[in-house]
Amino acid sequence: MRIVVVEDNISVAKGICYHLQDMGHAVDVLRDGVEADMFLRTDGADLVVLDINLPAMDGLGVLRAMRARDDNRPVLLLTARAETEDKIAGLDAGADDYLSKPFEMAEFGARIRALTRRVSTLPAQVTSFGVLRFDQTSRMVTGPDGPLDIPRREVALFERLMLADGRIVSKQALLDSLYGTGSAVDEPVVEVYVSRLRKRLQPYGVQIIVKRGLGYLMQAAT
Repeated sequence: MRIVVVEDNISVAKGICYHLQDMGHAVDVLRDGVEADMFLRTDGADLVVLDINLPAMDGLGVLRAMRARDDNRPVLLLTARAETEDKIAGLDAGADDYLSKPFEMAEFGARIRALTRRVSTLPAQVTSFGVLRFDQTSRMVTGPDGPLDIPRREVALFERLMLADGRIVSKQALLDSLYGTGSAVDEPVVEVYVSRLRKRLQPYGVQIIVKRGLGYLMQAAT
């Protein structure tokens, strides 16, 4: 499952990101409300972890904008505000669950599992890319002869490039999708994953093209 984490505290964001990745999820990390609002308007992630206290636009504003455009993806709100009225405001804005800081990662993981069970009951979101099909719920890439055996980080890479719809995605953006914003992993790691994924996709007419100094784009044979 693909999860968007909107959290401006770098250490908290890293901890959440690593925990979610250990649970087997792909993670995108964003740091301010305006960036999150723009991202969520076009992104196909399955679940959102959203801090209330964000720069530029607060989490409640991001959440209300989601619900106003009938975006019903599950949202787990995070905040340092523990007062009852703040929780009510978050739930009234459309949050599915609410977790006050500081929290234990074990409880956070339980809340995420509960929300992902809700997502799994929804109809599958399947996107075609050339002869391949990608199920965003099961995170499975399928070819003409059945499912492809692709490791989860390469699936996250495939998804990010696919959602770019032929546009160039920078190395740093791909790195953020794989490891989370602010990770200590160097950009050359992306080249390794791109090389591996490129070999897996070539038999299906899907190419990953490098644009020197800019990044990568993915194209399917027509």
